[in-house]
Amino acid sequence: MRTVSFAINLSLDGYCDHTFANPSEQLMEYFADMMEGIDLVFYGRVTYELMFPYWEDVARHESGSPAENRFAKRLSVIDNVVMSRTLTTARDNTTIVSGNAADELRKLKQTEGGKISVSSVSLLPELINAGLIDEFELVIHPALVGNGRQLLPSGSLHEQLNLKLVSTQTFDNGCVAQHYVNLR
Repeated sequence: MRTVSFAINLSLDGYCDHTFANPSEQLMEYFADMMEGIDLVFYGRVTYELMFPYWEDVARHESGSPAENRFAKRLSVIDNVVMSRTLTTARDNTTIVSGNAADELRKLKQTEGGKISVSSVSLLPELINAGLIDEFELVIHPALVGNGRQLLPSGSLHEQLNLKLVSTQTFDNGCVAQHYVNLR
């Protein structure tokens, strides 16, 4: 059975809007390294459209820093599944699915392959409640933003989820990566 991991950047006050983050080269290396063990990304439509074509263009033109280029090249070749009822076209290595996200991820988790990365805040409560998230990779940024999208809306979980911290890493820009596993 494949491992399913959820990774995200967060502010100190728990918001996950991508606009407050200012990753350093060291942090981008961390993300590039993280992508090496992943062979499928499970997106919601909004996140997918934030990631592409941006990172695909960075990979094609090598227009980022060395770490950004490495991240972009890896991300661009990984297979994707996008959960969407409105998206009609996607990149060649992307499958669009309009059904139940938990059912789809459950099927994918049973297939052969490497780690699956979930990249969708909107689908997260459903996938946690279905018991499908095995790991959480949280990168906490030293910023208080005061508004935006919260990681988990109040009341979105059916029961408490207990996690075990397995590693931390501090970066030159003050960010702290925390890797947790689900204790189920």
